Amino acid sequence: MNKPPLSVYLKLVCVALFWGGTFIAGRIVSTEIPHMIAAAGRFLVACVFLLLLAWRVEGGLPKLTRQQKHATFGLGATGIFLYNICFLAALERMPAGRSALFVSLSPIITALSMAVLFRERLGGLKWLGIAIAFVGAAIVLTRGDVFTVVHDISSSMGAGELFMLGAVGSWTAYTILGKHALKGLTPIAATTYASLWGLLLLSMGALNQLPLLDTSKLTWQVLSAIAFLGIFGTVIGFVWYYEGVKAIGPARTAVFNNLVPVFGVSLSSLMLNEPILISMIIGGALVIVGVSLTNRVR
Repeated sequence: MNKPPLSVYLKLVCVALFWGGTFIAGRIVSTEIPHMIAAAGRFLVACVFLLLLAWRVEGGLPKLTRQQKHATFGLGATGIFLYNICFLAALERMPAGRSALFVSLSPIITALSMAVLFRERLGGLKWLGIAIAFVGAAIVLTRGDVFTVVHDISSSMGAGELFMLGAVGSWTAYTILGKHALKGLTPIAATTYASLWGLLLLSMGALNQLPLLDTSKLTWQVLSAIAFLGIFGTVIGFVWYYEGVKAIGPARTAVFNNLVPVFGVSLSSLMLNEPILISMIIGGALVIVGVSLTNRVR
């Protein structure tokens, strides 16, 4: 068996960097322009590049069956439309670093959902990982004062946290649909169709928000952030991630996802001057350990 080239691993580190950077770009955009317009701009950019990619790599997009139309619409409605609305609404209300740690719970919520909905068995190690990850999330969420939430949940669970829960739930639905609803579509085709459906839904909302748009807020920083979200956070991240899956397998590739909150917290401190709290370090480390145990392959 040939050893994968070093470039595969470097690309996967870059993917984690790009995805960590989406929290900073999202924070910049969400505080300046309406969320639907920002998200529609992101996926307008992404869809252009995804269509070019599909044409170059696969000769275009395949014609969808009725079941595939329903499935890709579901992907677009959950992982593109709902996720991005919740993602940007949360980033308007809470620091990017905390958001990055919070959303790293997605694999845990997915594992629990698969166990409940599809009776997938979770061994003792996976249950331990889930428990550790939830303890870590509680530490991050309550800024280290876990027992306060028992007496006053509103002190820790604001609107930002609730929107972030919505983002996690949306991504969980997207992940489950992607595993069970799509048959006969390549990852590029499925992602492109999902993005096109998501763009359609976001564009309808964006039209309603046009009167709220202050064009003076469309600075080079905001436009660059939207371009980053579309090109690096969506298209390049997707392509390089699946190159990793093909070269070293899904389990080993998924390990690199643990770097996303690390980069998210680090970049939020460097670029947005957000404080790094001890509770974020301890809680984030526990979440990463818990996710690693839950995703561990026997």
